[in-house]
Amino acid sequence: MRAGKAPSARAREVDLTLSRRAARLLDDAVTVPGTSFGVGLDAVIGLVPGVGDAAGSLLSGIVVRDAIRARVPMPLLALMGLNLLLDAVLGLVPGIGDLLDVAHRANRKNVRLLLREVEKQPLREPPSAGYLAGAVALMVVPMVAGVAVAVLGLWLLWRWLR
Repeated sequence: MRAGKAPSARAREVDLTLSRRAARLLDDAVTVPGTSFGVGLDAVIGLVPGVGDAAGSLLSGIVVRDAIRARVPMPLLALMGLNLLLDAVLGLVPGIGDLLDVAHRANRKNVRLLLREVEKQPLREPPSAGYLAGAVALMVVPMVAGVAVAVLGLWLLWRWLR
């Protein structure tokens, strides 16, 4: 930022519509009839051994991407990454892992954290190189964990079918 010239608020606004929609689709897409409890695409695609968990992890990256674009503090990004990592680890447990995934709702938690932070402090300085490196690491680790879960799930399924 140049001295004497403040950046425009518009230049640093981040549209969180996609994050909200992704979290709803992944965690609460369909309400169970007769209840107020929702089930999302993340739990459904998680039923497909291996591939479902990897796809869910990739789709969950949308919320983290928007958090990086909003330049939320690194500790908050770390918490969001931890939520996604826990989501991927829960997917390791066949059958029960999908039920735990429905209860955990990592995407909804992450959107809530993101919205709270953006409302609290909507404008931030441009990111440093260290912030960008840390943010990329926090985004990649849960996705890699999701792919690792997928590979492990497929390997276990193959062993069981042999």
